[in-house]
Amino acid sequence: MKKTLVQKLGLLGIVSFLSYTAAVVFAPLAYPGYNWMAQAVSDLSAANAPSLALWNRLSAFYNVCEVVCVTVVCIGIRGRRTKRLRIGIYLFAVMEWISAIGYRMFPLSDSGYAGAFQDVMHMVVTAVVVVLSIVSLSVIITAGVKDRGCRSYGICAAIALGMMLVGAVGMKLVPAAYFGVVERFSVFAATGFNAALGLHLFCADAAEDCRRYTVSALGVFDTAENIHQK
Repeated sequence: MKKTLVQKLGLLGIVSFLSYTAAVVFAPLAYPGYNWMAQAVSDLSAANAPSLALWNRLSAFYNVCEVVCVTVVCIGIRGRRTKRLRIGIYLFAVMEWISAIGYRMFPLSDSGYAGAFQDVMHMVVTAVVVVLSIVSLSVIITAGVKDRGCRSYGICAAIALGMMLVGAVGMKLVPAAYFGVVERFSVFAATGFNAALGLHLFCADAAEDCRRYTVSALGVFDTAENIHQK
């Protein structure tokens, strides 16, 4: 079946994920002494970071593709699945927009936390993003539990939420020398789930047809069984 433009734009979630991954993996090459196991990803894009220019080039497609993807997902999900799932996805989209705009406006002023106004705002944006991420993913998980048609969304959301919790808990428990390792579980959770939403949108028609044919087949079998019993 021919894909619509909205469905094709869903694949930008994968482009966003790859762009972000490239920035996380290769930007440290321009940051002498950067220790990815101990330092946060945000250090690579700090206002005075030597890796900032390379980070900006490698992540050029990250934010724009991310917000376009989640926006077309919101358009594509209208009237589909359940209201609970749609609410969860809309909340996740709000989080993505706040993340894209907030972190661009308030990058860290220095590696770590220097206490400047933009550092404070960076932490505020992070707090809002974390809360919205947890709430939205939890809503999507419950949608998957309550409706079989939303099951794949729920599984992906559960994986993303699990990664976030590993990062959040791990950052409190592991030694400082491994802070960066567990933090990366959290930072990749959202962009990974965004890519999963885009894939769901791209494959929506095939999934809907498969579900419809399955339901129809089960209906035929039930009818045949009832006739046989009579």
